[in-house]
Amino acid sequence: MTTAAHVPQTSSGELTHRQILTIMSGLMMGMFLAALDQTIVATSIRTIADDLHGLSIQAWATTAYLITATISTPLYGKLSDLYGRRPFFLAAITIFVAGSALCGLADTMYQLAAARAFQGLGAGGLFSLALTIIGDIVPPRERAKYQGYFLAVFGTSSVAGPVIGGFLAGQDTLLGITGWRWVFLVNIPIGAVALAVVARNLHLPHTRREHKIDWPGALALVMGLVPLLTVAEQGRDWGWASGRALSCYVIGAAGLVLFGLAERRYGDDALLPLRLFRGKTFSVGSALNFIIGMGMFGGLAALPLYLQIVKGVSPTRAGLLLVPLVAGIMVGSIISGQVISRTGRYRIFPIIGAVLLVIGMALFSRLGVDTPLWQVMLMAPIFGLGLGCNMQPLVLALQNAVPPQDMGVATSSATFFRQMGGTLGTAVFLSVLFSTVGDNIKAAFRVSATTPEFRAALSDPSVVSDPNNAAVIKAIKSGAGLPAGALDDTSFLSNLDPRLARPFLIGFTESIDLVFVCGVAVLALALALVFFLPEERLRQVSGIEARRQQAQDEASRRLNAEAAAVSTSSSQMVDSEAIGDPARDGGDARDASGHRSEPAPGAG
Repeated sequence: MTTAAHVPQTSSGELTHRQILTIMSGLMMGMFLAALDQTIVATSIRTIADDLHGLSIQAWATTAYLITATISTPLYGKLSDLYGRRPFFLAAITIFVAGSALCGLADTMYQLAAARAFQGLGAGGLFSLALTIIGDIVPPRERAKYQGYFLAVFGTSSVAGPVIGGFLAGQDTLLGITGWRWVFLVNIPIGAVALAVVARNLHLPHTRREHKIDWPGALALVMGLVPLLTVAEQGRDWGWASGRALSCYVIGAAGLVLFGLAERRYGDDALLPLRLFRGKTFSVGSALNFIIGMGMFGGLAALPLYLQIVKGVSPTRAGLLLVPLVAGIMVGSIISGQVISRTGRYRIFPIIGAVLLVIGMALFSRLGVDTPLWQVMLMAPIFGLGLGCNMQPLVLALQNAVPPQDMGVATSSATFFRQMGGTLGTAVFLSVLFSTVGDNIKAAFRVSATTPEFRAALSDPSVVSDPNNAAVIKAIKSGAGLPAGALDDTSFLSNLDPRLARPFLIGFTESIDLVFVCGVAVLALALALVFFLPEERLRQVSGIEARRQQAQDEASRRLNAEAAAVSTSSSQMVDSEAIGDPARDGGDARDASGHRSEPAPGAG
């Protein structure tokens, strides 16, 4: 069954530039919701947790959102391939907005975590479906014309998110409502406008396919990913070898095995068809998305900590200091998109991007306590350029490498593997950070204890009598090295005497540098793998037109097959008439010379 497009098209079947921009306005609003939510919540979660008296469990609000967003991403991709993009994109916006309203009404941290989980079910479709729809309506070589619009969304959300989040979290009340609740409630008017625009303008042709729903695969994926994502987020607190962690490993591994068996059984109807991995571009591109996601998110998790803890800047200012990195992403994406549009060649950009990522991460690993902020802001664009040269070209490569009917699966797979890599990278890298920072701080204190500045601080009556220094001085004199809870709440550093604070800053910097070194190793693996990425010819038509041509080709093949069958049948009839057909002639057979043959006596 084919749904007719409500938007008039050109004679070639392609949408005009104005029609594409109209559709994109709704897509960008949906993407803006998800992109803004990631940054606006990050800068306000501490205030939210304090107000809800759940600081010790605040990580579950992030974990719940991450789990449902990651798991729902491939589901949106597959279901949109089968039933069309529009209903699922509308559903994603609706679920996200409803989840935002529930978050704004939460009275406990557990309620907030449940609401964030529901919100994540919508977020899983916002990014992947928006990118898929662009693949539907714009040919690969023409997408550079429209990349800047999406980059503006990412750039705006990256800059505005921390500022808006910090402002709202800092307000006691706003229009009679607690300030932090607006972090979530602000999504409601934006989402309402996005729903109206998408419902009005997004009408794309879709041919429904005969299929089976891969429910066993979906359930097995949930069984596999929920425990693994949970332990990735909570393993540092639980202990990586604790009973809860080991149980998650076993259940997750069993779920992934069952998922593989279900995908093999369902074949082309599978949630993630295994045949796609037989293509070198898809398999290498998916691996690159996973590894780059691991290095990117894992490494970048440490950079804001360096800015806030070591350099002492506020979360809002830390977000603004990352603007050069965002600018690098935008410049890299625009340049790569324009060149790809003109030449049709994309492989060189992931290679260049991987080199820049390794260089940028290596520069970050040289950060010190006294490194001026202007140097950090010069390093950040290098890393951003590397990301910009990788993100869109890899998605483009995966979309171009699969049959048109699998566009949704390919796009959601790129997002899915990047999210999985990011989750693992963040968990591993932060585990490295917090497992080494205590020893590094103690070592820094031992070294500092021999310096005249440190000894002078300990003998200064004004320092000793200051209550802000009391816990640190007590820990030093007792030999403990660190005050209790020093790694859980570092806000005391802002009021600590700079001479006493310096060993803390040195220890944090050394551990953060170790995280960046791990990031270099991971991204070096991506650099080695990217040379195996093939260069395939980019399609000259959009996904919709490619599916239309494919349907016409299949119809032509069926007609040719039917014509061939009719021709063969006619030939057989002619041959039968030439030699005579006793059944047709009622048993009146003739011999080879054409004379009637009489039945033998007694026959019949």
